[in-house]
Amino acid sequence: MVATAATSSFFPVPSSSAGAKSTKTGSGPASLSGIKSKSASSGGLLVKANAQAPPRINGSTVGFTTSVQNVKNEDDMPSPPPRTVINQLPDWSMLLAAITTVFLAAEKQWMMLDWKPRRPDTLIDPFGIGRIVQDGLIFRQNFSIRSYEIGADRTASIETMMNHLQETALNHVKTAGLLGDGFGSTPEMTKKNLIWVVTRMHILVDRYPTWGDVVRVDTWVSASGKNGMRRDWLVRDSKTGETLTRASSVWVMMNKLTRRLSKIPEEVRGEIEPYFLNSNPVVDEDSRKLPKLDDNTADYVHKGLTPRWSDLDVNQHVNNVKYIGWILESAPLPLLESHELSAITLEYRRECGRDSVLQSLTAVSDGGGIGNLANSGEIECRHLLRLEDRAEIVRGRTEWRPKYATNFDIMGQLPAESA
Repeated sequence: MVATAATSSFFPVPSSSAGAKSTKTGSGPASLSGIKSKSASSGGLLVKANAQAPPRINGSTVGFTTSVQNVKNEDDMPSPPPRTVINQLPDWSMLLAAITTVFLAAEKQWMMLDWKPRRPDTLIDPFGIGRIVQDGLIFRQNFSIRSYEIGADRTASIETMMNHLQETALNHVKTAGLLGDGFGSTPEMTKKNLIWVVTRMHILVDRYPTWGDVVRVDTWVSASGKNGMRRDWLVRDSKTGETLTRASSVWVMMNKLTRRLSKIPEEVRGEIEPYFLNSNPVVDEDSRKLPKLDDNTADYVHKGLTPRWSDLDVNQHVNNVKYIGWILESAPLPLLESHELSAITLEYRRECGRDSVLQSLTAVSDGGGIGNLANSGEIECRHLLRLEDRAEIVRGRTEWRPKYATNFDIMGQLPAESA
């Protein structure tokens, strides 16, 4: 019985319900011949045990022998591994690769951040298009003065200021959801082939910003007569709130196919009138008539001006900002060196295209005489931009004030009379 117990501990004998072929029980030793057993821990081993009756000496059992033979798998294919916690989890290599990718992308974005301290006045979004404020009727946008936008005086040029005005006007229309397929045209204007054209503009410059300054531009629109629209701008220093520039303009509609002026259709009026602000012009209207200028009355004439391809806008005519640069082409150099532009009034009479050849004419007022411009006080000039066939494009008037730098001598000392 001791031998039987020992053998059973290594080769468990299945019960009758497990399908054993032969089992003998009795007072004698058990016979294990021909028994097939599966070991739960061996993954399906086939065990064959042969047992013989132990010899007897003087009627006593002296031993018990067993033999284990032909141990092999029951099936040709190996049994699947036991189900454990480890082999039920996802593929660890793929999970690790995904985590690594996420961390590398986050590290790249982190390294691209600029953590350098900045001045409070430069904390703006340079790529933003502004926002609508004050009951949805005024559009506001900030601009940082770039190094390529300043001139020899280290201040922003008048063309730079004009570009800011134009950009805010277009972004105002875009933000309001009224931008169609045209240069500031609304959807209804696009359907009717209508575009906006400026007829008159008046600009007052109190101070020009310098490189690195951030300016805040506010713009809004109002009605102008029955078939016109007025757009005003107010430019301030975003840090101090100081007023830098004020501008007012009048716009009318033109058919871009026939190039003729048009009345405002009711469908278009319904689009734009909800955005009209009932206010007075930000600049008092200059009612003085702009006199005609010709070769006999002009002091300076610059000929042979031609548009470049980059001077054209999306409506295939010269951008109105370019006209200012052409007007100043005929301004005398001593005036540009000693004075700065403080006011300009433009009256647009005709458009010009890429094949046009223009002439710029300037007449200087008698304030200090042409030969003594550097020592003169405020100076007024009259301007004319025309085609070679004498057709007028723009009439203009400019006002100039002495530059602040002229109050100091070359060594930076105060002049004797101011000491």
